[in-house]
Amino acid sequence: MGEHALVTGASGFLGRHVVRELLAHGYAVTAAGRNPTLLPEGVPSFVGDLEALPASGLRPDVIVHCAALSTPWGRWSDFEHANVHGTARVLELARRSGARRIVHVSSPSVHADTRDRIGVREHDPQPVRAMNGYIRSKRAAEALLLNALDRPEVVILRPRGILGRGERSLVPRLLAVHERIGIPLFRNGANLVDLTAVENVATALRLAVEAPAADGQVFNISNGDPRPFKQLLDRLLAGMGVEPRYRHLSVRPVLAAAGALEAIAARLPGRPEPPLTRYTVASIAYSQTLDITAARRVLGYAPTVGLDESLASYA
Repeated sequence: MGEHALVTGASGFLGRHVVRELLAHGYAVTAAGRNPTLLPEGVPSFVGDLEALPASGLRPDVIVHCAALSTPWGRWSDFEHANVHGTARVLELARRSGARRIVHVSSPSVHADTRDRIGVREHDPQPVRAMNGYIRSKRAAEALLLNALDRPEVVILRPRGILGRGERSLVPRLLAVHERIGIPLFRNGANLVDLTAVENVATALRLAVEAPAADGQVFNISNGDPRPFKQLLDRLLAGMGVEPRYRHLSVRPVLAAAGALEAIAARLPGRPEPPLTRYTVASIAYSQTLDITAARRVLGYAPTVGLDESLASYA
C-alpha cells in the first residue's frame, strides 16, 4: 500500500472523484466530510467539521483539501469559518502529523472581473477588491498556506468550471433560471468559457501530490478547450432534449441592477441571497480563460476526458 492520503470534502462532488483517483493509484485514503451518507462506501472515514481535524489523531502523509463553502453570496463570517479557519485547521493537522504536503483546491475566481480576461496566468494581477466573500476567503486561504512559517510542502490548484455527472451547483443553477425566465445571454453568448471535466481535476490533484518540483506553486487547471458560452449551452441542452430559451440583455444595466440587489439584500434580516449577483453576471457575460502551461510543464498534466464527453455524461 502506498502513502496515506486524507481527502477533505470527500462527501462532495469533487472530493468523491479524488478519493477514487487516489485509490486507483495505490494510496490508502481516509475520506473526511460532514455528511456520512455521502462519503464513499468502504473507505475509512472521518466525520465532522474541519475544526475537529487537529485532535482527530489522523496521521496522513499527504492532505488533499477539497472542502469549502462555495456560493456567490453569504455572510463573511461563514466564508471565513469554512474556507479560512478550516484551512488553518488542515495546516495544524499537517504540522501535528508530520504530513509532507498539502494540496489545496482554490479557485480562478480570485481573478474574477467585469471585463474579458484571456489566457490568465497564475500570478497575473488580481482585482484590488474581491467581488464577494467567497473570493475574498479563497485569497486569504491561499495566503495563509503559502506564507505560513514551518509549513509542510504546499501546492495550490485553481480548477475552472468543474463539470461532470453528479455536479450540483453550476449547471443546476443555469437550468433553474432557464426554466423560470430563460438564460440571460450577453453579447450574443460569444464570450469564451473554460470548463474542466471533474476526472481531469482529480488527476491534476493526484499529480500535485506527486510532482517533486511543485512545492510553493499555484497552478491553473482547465480542459484547455475554451468555447463560446452559447455554444456550450446549446450542446448541453440538446443532449438533455431541452429547447433553449434565451434572454438577450445588455451587460452594464444588469450589472448595476445586481449591485443594487446586493445592497438591498445586505440590509435585510438574514442577508438572503439576491436573485442576481455581480459575480454571477460577470461569470456568464465576460470571457475568462486560463493559461495551463505551468500545470502541463511541472505537473505533467494533460486532460484525458474531453469537454464534449463530459457534457454528454452530464446530459
